Amino acid sequence: MPAVSRNQKIAMEIAIHHPEDLNPKNKGLAKMSKEKLHEFTSTLSTGLPKRVHPEGRYRSYLKR
Repeated sequence: MPAVSRNQKIAMEIAIHHPEDLNPKNKGLAKMSKEKLHEFTSTLSTGLPKRVHPEGRYRSYLKR
């Protein structure tokens, strides 16, 4: 599965190399398999948005 944002890719890279530095909300990433983490980090960051908003937010803006 490719990363959908730059921030997601960075979080996965931290989980691989420095899991002790993960944000407490993201501690579950350290439990993912190394293969899955590498799938996320192999995504090219060019063209990825910095952040993806939750689907429910800005719904009226997206429909325009």
